[in-house]
Amino acid sequence: MSRKQHLIVFAREPRLGTVKRRLAKGLGIVAAGFWYRRQLWNLLRRLKGRARRRHHLFVTPPTALGAPIWPRGWKTWAQTDGDLGARMHHALSVPGTGPAVLVGSDIPEIEARHIDAAFRALTRADVVLGPAADGGYWLIGMRRRRTPPRFGRIRWSTAHALEDTIAGFPEGTTVELLEVLQDVDEVGDLEQRGEPKGKPRR
Repeated sequence: MSRKQHLIVFAREPRLGTVKRRLAKGLGIVAAGFWYRRQLWNLLRRLKGRARRRHHLFVTPPTALGAPIWPRGWKTWAQTDGDLGARMHHALSVPGTGPAVLVGSDIPEIEARHIDAAFRALTRADVVLGPAADGGYWLIGMRRRRTPPRFGRIRWSTAHALEDTIAGFPEGTTVELLEVLQDVDEVGDLEQRGEPKGKPRR
């Protein structure tokens, strides 16, 4: 592609007691916080390094924007207010021309090859989605972003989120799906992956 590619990652400031609250109910606040911090740093390290790609980190809460914790090479932005759909719409509208791919930060299986596959898909399709095992999705990408979708009437955090999102695209939109990955919301998700439930090693 001649235009720059834009990779967007949604992240929450890894402060104990404010991240992965559903996971913390079964794992404990400290262990859940350490899990998320390690997961976030590992993800950002794995996804950095493509020269043709610009890297954007949309963080929450807004007060974390100027915190000296974010790694070099990532342009930081504050997430906007609203539900997940409003925040994704805003993020996909910001970085400029060229195809964009957006992922969350709680999917341990994401590798650089998945992002490369998503951008390749955008040479053929208008939209690419990475389905999650729970019926949601771990990635969304768009080839043309003059009018990103508003993501209205989507049943977030349910098994219908992916199908609702696809149904909301304008008629004629071409969509390509990537492989199914597992996000981590609860202790059971860690157990399925075979990860230890105690405090991770640093």
